[in-house]
Amino acid sequence: MTKEEFIVSLEDLKINYNNEMLEKLDIYKNYLQEYNIHTNLTRIIEDKDIYLKHFYDSLTIVKALDLNNINNLLDVGSGAGLPGIVIKIFYPHIEVTLIDSNNKKTKFLESLVQKLNLDVQIINDRVEKYAINNLNKFDVVTARAVANLRVLSELCLPLVKTNGLFIALKGSITDELKESLDTIDILNSKIENIIEFKLYQNDLIRNLVVIKKLQDTQLNNLRTYDKILKYPLVKRK
Repeated sequence: MTKEEFIVSLEDLKINYNNEMLEKLDIYKNYLQEYNIHTNLTRIIEDKDIYLKHFYDSLTIVKALDLNNINNLLDVGSGAGLPGIVIKIFYPHIEVTLIDSNNKKTKFLESLVQKLNLDVQIINDRVEKYAINNLNKFDVVTARAVANLRVLSELCLPLVKTNGLFIALKGSITDELKESLDTIDILNSKIENIIEFKLYQNDLIRNLVVIKKLQDTQLNNLRTYDKILKYPLVKRK
């Protein structure tokens, strides 16, 4: 995807933009490529791939909800800032928080937001630990290709407000979707929508799994990461 095609795609997605936003994306792309030379952040480093598989892919979240109506958003396992930083550039009113347990990645994010002059909170911590003091806090929680949907749901849903959304940006989800259904239900949530599409004139399949939280999470419901991995939440038969 060229920059020109990306701009056309913004119009297709009905995303408002200005030159300043596009300039920030260019700064983001160039800094990511420069930083990636000495610190491995991503395997996707060609201009056209960054525009397609990072920037455009991040913004496809608008297929699932109207970001103009969102006040705050947490991006879990943000890595190189995707989708959180891209969302902040195009929707500057949203209070965006990025969390990643990898110190090298959060160092990059700290320098990136300074370079872009963005007001973004960056947390270097494990999400299950961060949840202890941040239960039921965010309108939207996102995670992009971080882990299995079952595991992600238990990590992310405690941070979502009641009636808020957890949106997982995934590729193919057939197997992991089945595994996650009990967990999502036990966490007092439901799958509201699954939006499958191909990535802009490409055969890459993408899915937005939209999960609505129906009830507050209690502190005593939180589990450690090893228990989340080893002991799935399943309904007794």
